[in-house]
Amino acid sequence: MLAYILSGLVTGAVFAVMASGLTLSYAATGVFNFAHGAVGFLTALVFFELNVGLGWPGWAAGLLAVLGFAPLLGYGLHRAMFRGLAHAGETAQIVATIGLTIALPALGLLIADLVEEPFGLPPADATALPHGVGPYPAVEVAFGFDSDQVITFCVAILVAAGLWLFMRHTPYGLRMRASVDRRRLATLRGIDADASSALAWTLSSALAGLAGVLAVPVVGLDSGAFTVLLFASATASVFGRLRSIPWTFAAGLGLGVVQNLVAGYADFAAEITGLRTAVPVLLLFAGLVLLNRSRERVAGSAAEDAPPPDYLADLPVWRRRLPWLVSLAALLVWTFTRPADDFYVGVVAQGLVLALIFCSFVVVTGIGGMVNLAQAAFAAMAALTCGWAFASGWPLPVAILVGVLAAAAVGVLVAMPALRLGGRILTLATLALALLADQVLFQVDAFSNGTIGWPLPAISFGVADTTDPRVRVVLLLVLIALVGLLVRNLERSVSGRAILAVRSAPAAAATVGVSGPRTKIMLFALASAIAGLGGVLYATSKGSITATDLPAFAGFVWLAVVVLQGVRRIGGAVLGGLIAAVFPELLAGWGVSAHVGAILFGTGGMILAKHPDGVLAQLAEARHRRRARRQATASSPSPPPAPSPAPSPAHSQAPSQAPATDALSPRGRAALGAVPENLAEPGRAEPVLRLEGVVAGYGDVTVLRGVDLAIHPGEVVALLGANGAGKSTTCAVAAGDLPVTAGAILLDGDDVTGRPAHWRARAGVLLAPEGRGVFPGLTVEENLRTWLESPDPVYERLPQLAARRTVLAGALSGGEQQLLTLAPALVRPPRVLIADEPSLGLAPLVVEQIFALFAELRQRGVALLLVEEKATEALALADRVAFMRLGRITWTGPRSEVDADRLTAAYLGVSS
Repeated sequence: MLAYILSGLVTGAVFAVMASGLTLSYAATGVFNFAHGAVGFLTALVFFELNVGLGWPGWAAGLLAVLGFAPLLGYGLHRAMFRGLAHAGETAQIVATIGLTIALPALGLLIADLVEEPFGLPPADATALPHGVGPYPAVEVAFGFDSDQVITFCVAILVAAGLWLFMRHTPYGLRMRASVDRRRLATLRGIDADASSALAWTLSSALAGLAGVLAVPVVGLDSGAFTVLLFASATASVFGRLRSIPWTFAAGLGLGVVQNLVAGYADFAAEITGLRTAVPVLLLFAGLVLLNRSRERVAGSAAEDAPPPDYLADLPVWRRRLPWLVSLAALLVWTFTRPADDFYVGVVAQGLVLALIFCSFVVVTGIGGMVNLAQAAFAAMAALTCGWAFASGWPLPVAILVGVLAAAAVGVLVAMPALRLGGRILTLATLALALLADQVLFQVDAFSNGTIGWPLPAISFGVADTTDPRVRVVLLLVLIALVGLLVRNLERSVSGRAILAVRSAPAAAATVGVSGPRTKIMLFALASAIAGLGGVLYATSKGSITATDLPAFAGFVWLAVVVLQGVRRIGGAVLGGLIAAVFPELLAGWGVSAHVGAILFGTGGMILAKHPDGVLAQLAEARHRRRARRQATASSPSPPPAPSPAPSPAHSQAPSQAPATDALSPRGRAALGAVPENLAEPGRAEPVLRLEGVVAGYGDVTVLRGVDLAIHPGEVVALLGANGAGKSTTCAVAAGDLPVTAGAILLDGDDVTGRPAHWRARAGVLLAPEGRGVFPGLTVEENLRTWLESPDPVYERLPQLAARRTVLAGALSGGEQQLLTLAPALVRPPRVLIADEPSLGLAPLVVEQIFALFAELRQRGVALLLVEEKATEALALADRVAFMRLGRITWTGPRSEVDADRLTAAYLGVSS
């Protein structure tokens, strides 16, 4: 047993290193990197070429590959792709990284093929024999272990210790953890979240590269093996809850030991084909279900994606459908002008089979917002069941129906985890189930008929059958049209509205009687039935079906293909299926390497980071903009003729020619010599913070409509108004948390409108946001260190925080959290403090303490902008008051001039 445990620790060390990098990148950026294994493969390929190809020593080649190439690759991917993905929906994140999973190995292998002959390098393929980082051949050390195994285990332990020290005891690690905990708040505390993400991707890629170099002597240069290694490592990350690197590392070691013990001692596993190798998948699924129940949005991983605007809504129905009708007619004419044995007609038919399967993604992901990676398993389940039923003597139509129903039943079973899980966790769970079916269920000889598979005949219609690819094309077009009609009716039905309700707001949907579980089960059943029908037609077109024809990883790629085209539309599924079938054949016919197609596919994933709604939505948007430009050009009046110059008196001006300063922004009025109202006062210092004609909002909704506001050093300005007036938006704009559509923001007279939030925070603009401005996953001391070099002065001033310095901020009371938010400003006073609803939910004694802190900060010259629902406390502290209504400052003046009428106008929205 000891030998199994020790060898399992070596295997687990590789899992642990790769899983630590996966956890680090996810925890720091929120992007689950499915291309993590591909980064490891590419680094291992570089190591192989340096070590075996160019003859470098193993240690030198390993150092350059792991500490040079891999970090640069990670940083480059961050700049080119991951930085944009951080703000994209989860579907786009998943698909873009899947694209990299395919493109990165293809790029590396293409370059290796190009340089192989000129430099006399050995072939870099699955038959290559890479060496380890130690001496070659490996030297036996002790207990049956060789030098490579000892190096692997020791390096893994050192990396784990160094990574823990880095994350826990360096400012860089603290910034990364703060960015993970609350990214928005981190930027408001002066932390450059983008720089933290870049560092995270750099370190994560280095860890993936290290795992790749350590594993390559065992798994070889097989990119598929590295993808399997990724999912084994994902199991360890899941047991670390995708947040804790120490727990992730320990889980990786444990996974290696458990896998070895099952292989050596679990006799029952030998009786079930594939069970031994499926141990990581079983543990992955168990960990996802037991440890990672979604506590946030559970409608699916695309739930936060807002539907794209319908850029074709202004067109009549016939104009919207005309391109598709023309394309359909052209396809049918081309199909029936070709001979029955035409190769490319068969390829188109194969593409339409894939398109039918891809329609299932439109249902479950495009409509339901749940990313399901088990669609290939559903297709295989239906095809194998149909083959088994037909071989048992059932008529073909009945066998087809049984196969589709079997896929739907399995879809219902897969939907059960969806009732508990959401987001990326659901995505991983469906992939785990697909891999489990692939490795265990489909390997049962009684079900799959071994390696022979089940033969299936063509579908006959009397006058013709599907051996003719032209008949298959027509049949598939009819089925796709029926599915499109079904999807269209579903979207417009009561069930469709229920689906959208559950997707966007599951809690609210439940309060009005919409059943979330029933809705999800219906979607999974319908999508799996569509995928199953496609799988059966795939088998009948091929003439047989085996357990390896539709592997689980195919669904991995299929999702990426259809999302790249547009997962919300049937047209995206059709276009994706045709591209997936036709494009590789065209490249092969032109003599282009197959790697080029994979690279182009990965490039599409990078484009998806900027256009997450796919190609069809992007094309529709481009057409909409062209139409808008043409309409604007057609409707714009001709410019009037230029007036002839006329002499005017040097020192006089007619009233009609007087400058209309009222129509100008404050900056424009100042340029004409006018002083903007309330922005400059005789005998006072210049405002430290000034907003001039600021217009801002969220998406297409404008909230601020020309806000003018100034705050002087040592002055408290109370911003009052009813809910929805725009007060919190004003705070966000001033702090740089929300971009400005028009107008300007000045800090000490300098225009900082384009400066991000972290820059303004470093310049002295501190926002205490509505709610609690703390990092709940960091301790009290770590919260203070995000703004201060040393928290000791805070502890001297506020001993109640000193007593709880090691407690997580999320475990503090509301009053303690608000004190923790404001305490750093006492030690390191900002230039401007913006407090948004600081007394919200606090006890009266705590509110008094908070406002006493504000008074002290005013005495120290801090400019305060105070948004407060308790007008009495705010007016008692304020020097000047500004009333806001419907996104505009309606009145501003000294506190002494505030009366009941003005308060009524501000809070009740009536004229004073």
